[in-house]
Amino acid sequence: MATQTAPTTHTIGATSQRTNARIRNLKNFGVAMVFLAPSLVIFVSFVFIPLLKTIQLSFFLTDPIGRMAAFAGFENYERILGDKDLWNSLNVSLMFALYVVPATMILSLFFATLANFQLRGISVFRVIFSSTIAVSGATASLIFLFLFHPAIGIFNYVLDLAHLPRVQWLTGTATALLSVSMVTVWLNIGFNTVLFLAAMQGISQELYESATIDGAGFWQSFRHITIPLISPTLFFLIIVSTLGALQTFTQINVMTRGGPIDSTNVIVYLIYRAFYFNGQYGIAGAMSVVLFLIMLVFTILQFGVLERRVHYS
Repeated sequence: MATQTAPTTHTIGATSQRTNARIRNLKNFGVAMVFLAPSLVIFVSFVFIPLLKTIQLSFFLTDPIGRMAAFAGFENYERILGDKDLWNSLNVSLMFALYVVPATMILSLFFATLANFQLRGISVFRVIFSSTIAVSGATASLIFLFLFHPAIGIFNYVLDLAHLPRVQWLTGTATALLSVSMVTVWLNIGFNTVLFLAAMQGISQELYESATIDGAGFWQSFRHITIPLISPTLFFLIIVSTLGALQTFTQINVMTRGGPIDSTNVIVYLIYRAFYFNGQYGIAGAMSVVLFLIMLVFTILQFGVLERRVHYS
């Protein structure tokens, strides 16, 4: 009898421990849900429900005021995929992201490195390069509209001083997208610089001192210590900047309205025109789904390619 009682007691004890662990996990899950509830409500209300409504709208024909009138299947998708305007806008959006993301990363990293030096008055420098965080896209676009003005803009004034030909910054098909990209880079530098600087200041100075003792110079320390240890921040900002560039709208709407000759007609502005000006609600929904899928693919590719090089410890 004694040999049968011992395993039974052990089994009861193990079962009790598992039950207590489950209760504890449920309590932790409940507490987590309470803290996450405000965010979940916001995400569901303003992200997931609109996303599902957009997907639903993309499969319907609509009446003039946007109500779903008849199920169209993939007809809206067939129309937009055969439309050269969509492919032009996708090409413009990708070129825009190609202009913006690398330039933003390099300049932000450069300014953060300068701001990380312990010099007298460096706080003034940090404030200057982080001040663009407080500037909205619309405000920055209006400011640069004057700076890019072909007759009274400061950029052409500087070119005049250097005896160089004037540039039609926003009215030339070869320069308009690049000009809007410059504004976007200027807007993003402040936020990215602050995050890079915060990541750099979290690195222990003992690592740099050890590297200096071993004979490492500035560039060697930067390459083998700074870059690996700020790689999580770098990875995060590359993804956020890419997604932000593909969704850029304000600068385009204020500065060029997609012109000249659709040279700045990014995909988001094409969706905007289809929805608000042309009343093509189903078409706009289908374009939005295509843009969502493109951004999803970009994000997955970036995670697959770049995350392997990120050092989280």
